[in-house]
Amino acid sequence: MPDIVERFRTVYPASDTPHVWRAPGRVNLIGEHTDYNLGLVLPMAIDLACFVAVAPSRDGWLRVFSEQLLEGAQRRVEDIPGSVARGRWDDRVLGVAWQLHRRGAAIQASNILVSSTIPLGAGLSSSAALGVAMVLALGGERPAIEIAKLAHGAETGFVGVPSGIMDQFASVHGQAGAAILLDCRSLESDLVKLPDELAIVTANSMVKHELGESAYRVRVAECNEAARRMDVASLRDASSSRLDRLTGALLKRARHVITENERVEAFARAAGRGDAREMGRLVTESHVSLREDYEVSCAELDFLVETALAVPGVLGARMTGGGFGGCTVNLVRRSSVDSLREALRARYREVWGRTPEIHECVASEGASKVVF
Repeated sequence: MPDIVERFRTVYPASDTPHVWRAPGRVNLIGEHTDYNLGLVLPMAIDLACFVAVAPSRDGWLRVFSEQLLEGAQRRVEDIPGSVARGRWDDRVLGVAWQLHRRGAAIQASNILVSSTIPLGAGLSSSAALGVAMVLALGGERPAIEIAKLAHGAETGFVGVPSGIMDQFASVHGQAGAAILLDCRSLESDLVKLPDELAIVTANSMVKHELGESAYRVRVAECNEAARRMDVASLRDASSSRLDRLTGALLKRARHVITENERVEAFARAAGRGDAREMGRLVTESHVSLREDYEVSCAELDFLVETALAVPGVLGARMTGGGFGGCTVNLVRRSSVDSLREALRARYREVWGRTPEIHECVASEGASKVVF
């Protein structure tokens, strides 16, 4: 992406030549809303990524400009340790600087250009990719798990989003040709090779309902309360035998988390024996659970899933991400990718008046410095 250097010079004409860092987005194949319950997830880093170009500013200011949003922000470096989140996009930039300071790293005055190919609000982890790229840009190269923890700490400790570490972990640890089976409690992981016949296709609903952010926090609180009533530290430790202690929404939330962890393990086993059909069945079962028990789907996502499943060669489909909009992920035989793309675009446009963005995801390497 050499042209990012030229665009950086346009925004910051007096700066030195910048260093450029890349952090990929991710698609979570299965294991939704289990990460903050310390459960199992199975994401893969994808070929959509956030690029950050950075050079010293030498005047005591940290400046950042987003090409996606066409917005800039700045803050004096000396003021960053006492900063608080303001509900703006640049909170994730300030949050990383704030987190690095807390860990004893000096905050360097810098000019920064952010350029990303990850669609915002689509459930493909654009914010985590930005956080990971910013850790590298402001903090330099360091052990992969430390990068993930720093970016996650900025998200939870500064921005205030009670999320798990899956997104940052996947962005850092991604491997070409494989997904990652991650235990969000121990942070132990294994690579899961996907069958060669299988393509992973995302469909962006192009909507993000306002309910999403508030409902996410409610789900986190409900899971914590369900764990308390089941007398376990987190729902990761819960079993179906204790579900009789719960009723109503708490019962449904816990049932989703327990069964979703089981589905992740079954999916990994199916992948190991090359059983693409069983992988697809589990993915679709995950969507039903997210729709019925976790109640984070929406009409647009359900429509995309149902439309996909009617296409020959599609083995499974579900919503991915926080919910209430964003993307679906589809497991489809490679020979049927074009048919799926055409069906989703035509039917969704006909019913919802929008054209979904369709992307065939390629399992990609994790975050790194870009060398020209």
